[in-house]
Amino acid sequence: QVQLVESGGGLVQPGGSLRLSCVASGFTFSGYTMNWYSQASGKERVLVATITSAGDSTSYKESVKGRFTISRDNAKNTVYLQMNKLKPEDTAVYYCHARVVQFGRGTDHWGQGTQVTVSS
Repeated sequence: QVQLVESGGGLVQPGGSLRLSCVASGFTFSGYTMNWYSQASGKERVLVATITSAGDSTSYKESVKGRFTISRDNAKNTVYLQMNKLKPEDTAVYYCHARVVQFGRGTDHWGQGTQVTVSS
């Protein structure tokens, strides 16, 4: 079955960096757009970054442009989110997401999430 497993979260000071990883299995990873979402406590889950299947196009939420970079390694079935110049407002649980077509129907799949806390 489809599995998405995130790692790399933690506690970091403002201005610091983290790299999140998401290892995918159970589907043809190289054929799918991948996304990172974030969900702060008490708030809705929001799209942070997207990367196309070949990795040739990316897009970002306005507030992270120039600080976050999404990338992927299709040979390793892994998508990354490099987070630089972190701010307290980046504190959230970060989720890896893919909408996978199975039996002719698209289904949303999420990882378990990884906590990112930005605090001094």
